[in-house]
Amino acid sequence: MLGRTAAGLFWMARYLERAENMARLVEAGFRMALTRAESDTEEWGSVVTTAGCTHAYNEKYDAVRADKVIDFVLRDKANPGSVLEALHAARENARMTRTALTREVWEALNDAWMSVRDALRRQVSEQALPEVLTLIRQQGAQVRGAVAGTMLRNDIYDFAQIGTLVERADNTARILDTKYYVLLPSSASIGSSLDNVQWEMILRSASAERSFHWLNGGNMSPLAIADFLIFDPRLPRSLAFCYDMITEYLKRLEDEYGASAPSHELAVRQENQLTSLSIQRIFESGLHEFLTAFMGQNAAFSRQVEADYRFYE
Repeated sequence: MLGRTAAGLFWMARYLERAENMARLVEAGFRMALTRAESDTEEWGSVVTTAGCTHAYNEKYDAVRADKVIDFVLRDKANPGSVLEALHAARENARMTRTALTREVWEALNDAWMSVRDALRRQVSEQALPEVLTLIRQQGAQVRGAVAGTMLRNDIYDFAQIGTLVERADNTARILDTKYYVLLPSSASIGSSLDNVQWEMILRSASAERSFHWLNGGNMSPLAIADFLIFDPRLPRSLAFCYDMITEYLKRLEDEYGASAPSHELAVRQENQLTSLSIQRIFESGLHEFLTAFMGQNAAFSRQVEADYRFYE
């Protein structure tokens, strides 16, 4: 496969996943703000931080306000990571690699772009927000369903899946990191009812709330939730699941191309690190430090994939 085609598939999948993740992030911020009797500035500030657009937001606005954050994360062209911009980038990458996609995948992605574009033509009110966020998630699910149901399991599929998993792992790590370093008002809140509500919303943002309760019942401790989101290989958005699957898809590429690459070694190293650690050790040495290191390693892996498969040559 041409490197340019592999790049288009990889980034199509990353941008599609990013758009849905941004919608989940806004939903978490919205629900958390509803739990506050006073200012909701911390919650919406955490959304901007987790989305990685603090600098761009501060360049445009002087203060954190719910309506401004919602608009900036969902539809503002000044934010390249907004839902609208991410979906547009996903569609452009799909258009450039259209011959590698089935008709069903292209039509699902094109429909997703047009539906979300129409829904975001105007600033979204807080009253309309739940309906718009549901639409974004549903459109993303339809594209993933088309991919799962119609694509050959070959290198085209593998590059798209690796892109999805890299983006998903980054998002889960960012949400967890923000919880401890931005969202929580003070150390005095740890273990309080407010803290528990916030952790519940973190699970919601990762589509993990019901699964967590199936496995853990009423145990809503931060330790149990962080353990679930980092280490449980059954959860599609956990860090462990993402790297288990990344190594599997890289092995498929190795078999198809007849050669391994440095990115394969990085992925195996990341998977082995997740296998060797425990949540107790992470909390003892620092959750923030672990997640910061993970995000850096995840980004380095993505860059190595680009180099190994000559995305830009």
